[in-house]
Amino acid sequence: MPASIILSNLSWSTPDGRPLFSNLDLSFGPERIGLVGRNGVGKTTLLKLIVGEIQPQSGAIAFGGSFGMLRQSVQVKPGETIADLFDVTEALAVLRRAEAGEATAEELAAADWMLEARIASALARAGLNAESRTRLAALSGGQRTRAGLSALIFREPDFLILDEPTNNLDRDGRHAVGELLAGWRGGAIVVSHDRELLDRMDAIVELTSLRATRYGGNWSHYRERKALELAAAEHDLADAEKRVAEVARAAQAAVERQARKDRVGKKKAAKGGTPRILLGGMKERSEMTSGDNTRLAERQRAEARDDAAAARRRIEILQPLSVKLPATGLPASKTVLKIGGVTAGYRPEQPIIRDLSFDITGPERIAVTGPNGSGKTTLLALISGTLTPWTGTVRLVATFSMLDQRVSLLDPALSIRDNFRRINPLADENACRAALARFMFRADAALQRVSTLSGGQLLRAGLACVLGGPTPPSLLILDEPTNHLDIDSIAAVEAGLRAYDGALLVVSHDEVFLEGIGISRRLELPAWRTADRADERRDDLDIGR
Repeated sequence: MPASIILSNLSWSTPDGRPLFSNLDLSFGPERIGLVGRNGVGKTTLLKLIVGEIQPQSGAIAFGGSFGMLRQSVQVKPGETIADLFDVTEALAVLRRAEAGEATAEELAAADWMLEARIASALARAGLNAESRTRLAALSGGQRTRAGLSALIFREPDFLILDEPTNNLDRDGRHAVGELLAGWRGGAIVVSHDRELLDRMDAIVELTSLRATRYGGNWSHYRERKALELAAAEHDLADAEKRVAEVARAAQAAVERQARKDRVGKKKAAKGGTPRILLGGMKERSEMTSGDNTRLAERQRAEARDDAAAARRRIEILQPLSVKLPATGLPASKTVLKIGGVTAGYRPEQPIIRDLSFDITGPERIAVTGPNGSGKTTLLALISGTLTPWTGTVRLVATFSMLDQRVSLLDPALSIRDNFRRINPLADENACRAALARFMFRADAALQRVSTLSGGQLLRAGLACVLGGPTPPSLLILDEPTNHLDIDSIAAVEAGLRAYDGALLVVSHDEVFLEGIGISRRLELPAWRTADRADERRDDLDIGR
């Protein structure tokens, strides 16, 4: 029997009673499925239900085969090694004892003499240069993800269940995950916003608050289908608006016809000669006809308006955000940032950036790239002034704003509206509301407390507050802006950045995103550090991100 996962009439609600999905029916076979949907729709919850971490409130999940799950972050225990992650510590100890001539007869009979070769193969397939004794605490976040993926490969499950597997990975890491999935012959369920990775899928399942819809083919085919759905919705809207106008014209014409008939009847009555009882009947029929026409016209109008409203809602869901922003007025010849001969780090004996020099002139769009360990986040700390260079100079000669991954520019205790007014004190209430509406924070949505926002909403709110003001900064700096965002949020961020005419400095491994925002130059940082030494890692700040 081929491997399968079958979900039947599955329902689940949050602890506060909000339903995430109801009567959900899905099936997965030996194929690669990309699971997409907006933040908060329940993608990770669905994975937890599948692997049995939480139980459905109704419905059933049937398995045919084994599975292994990779979470968004690999948790590390003190002293844990890759061997512990692979669950082979004791088996490796048996091999060591056998080599030393200390193993018992029972241990020798059960020993897996190909174990080390299989471990090395699994690590290589995930693109991780490490050994079984390497401590997980010595690895960066991206390397831990590769280690977790290696452990799954080693166990050879029928299904891989991956939750955002390329988050925190550099370009090589993303490529390794993509190559692994391209050659995977079992089943795979992948929650991801990585569009390159999703292009390697056999099918896309879109999860919404209403249902799950399966689209055959990869991400590109899915987008083509969604484009067709948008075109159909726009056609339906034009059709419905046309019917609204036609019903209005027909109703007006009916009213005018009835009015003419009534005038004719009144003239006849005024001339006399028509029996009173007949005149009364004519009047009653006229009133009934008029009432019937009015009710029919109102029903037709309501139906056409409902159809138009439904088409507009579909368009709002399907259509990417498009915004217009005030101009920065940045001249093409103006230098906004000068970095000269900078060397910096966190420990004197371990420089992370060495002798770096570069300028940003005019509305350039620069991507900061490099492998894990090259110090991209350290560079942003230097530019923002939170880290002082050991040698060299960092000089900002224009207004700038920086949105880190936590969007710490915003006060979490305040609403989006209050943050906007705090950051843009010269903007009045009308300008504030108009700017926030351009980033899809309309009416009460602008009054949401920042601490309650999802990752996608948070970054969009940060962009609205920074770029929506009367004078946007000349330089905008972004640190991994697409991490933890759903694909709709990424499209919204791309649209906002495309409308921005200032200089951009972006740290990102997302090539599709970089292409979408029109990157014109790249700053490639070399990897100075060796990533397998524990003393090169900082607990609270992954300086090699």
